[in-house]
Amino acid sequence: MEYVGPVVLIILGIFVLLVLAKNIVVVQQSRAFVIERLGAFQTVWGVGLHMKIPFVERVAKNVSLKEQVADFAPQPVITKDNVTMQIDTVIYFQITDPKLYTYGVERPMNAIENLTATTLRNIIGDLELEQTLTSRDHINTQMRAILDEATDPWGIKVNRVELKNIMPPRDIQDAMEKQMRAERERREAVLQAKGQKESQILVAEGEKQSAILRADAAKQAAILEAEGKAEAILKVQQAMADSIKMLNAANPNDQVVKIKALEAFQAAANGKATKIIVPSEIQGLAGLCASAKGVFDSVEPNATKPER
Repeated sequence: MEYVGPVVLIILGIFVLLVLAKNIVVVQQSRAFVIERLGAFQTVWGVGLHMKIPFVERVAKNVSLKEQVADFAPQPVITKDNVTMQIDTVIYFQITDPKLYTYGVERPMNAIENLTATTLRNIIGDLELEQTLTSRDHINTQMRAILDEATDPWGIKVNRVELKNIMPPRDIQDAMEKQMRAERERREAVLQAKGQKESQILVAEGEKQSAILRADAAKQAAILEAEGKAEAILKVQQAMADSIKMLNAANPNDQVVKIKALEAFQAAANGKATKIIVPSEIQGLAGLCASAKGVFDSVEPNATKPER
């Protein structure tokens, strides 16, 4: 019996430690714990280490403070022009007040889904089919504003609303697909015609540039040919001038001059002229040639005589 007291104390100590360990709570980042004491709201615990009062306090709700996404099933809606379509929505929301989120509404997600469907029907009911298909941004903005205001008492902030899919009736979808196909074919025809036009323009531009280059080449060839002929004539004239200059410098006698005249007359006679006028001075050319021969015969021995 003397060992019963220490054993009871040990058991009691272990029990106390277990109870204390069980009531130690660590709140993680981006989370909040709603604490009730004897069934009434007591406080909201943030990040850190906390201790509950055993058998008195309890964690009523573990709330995530991160942004969350809710993807709702397609809802049937009717447009202003009596077209029934299916639209599914996605909302991005965040819990800003854990207390209101815990006690503000029963099953908050079901409440948000029903509110989203009702808001969507009200907005789409004021729009026609074409406006519905082309006004997504306007519908998203309107829904976000209405939902954010309605969920504020629940401690929820709606950040964004997106219309995920808009599904008109099958016959309208077929008509839209045909219209889109026709529009796509029209654009392809326009692009093809535009490409052919640009191709023809490029071909014409290439032919134009080629013609310009050929004309420029012919022009340059003509210029070069004319310059060559002019240069040749200039050289001939220069040679003749140099010859005359050298002849003048040699102080020729009348016989040499007459011989040169005879050479010029011979050149003229060898040409294509059909009529040649013979000067009167040419009549004495025979005697001139004989005299020139005598001069050349007298010069040649002197030219070959060796030097002493």
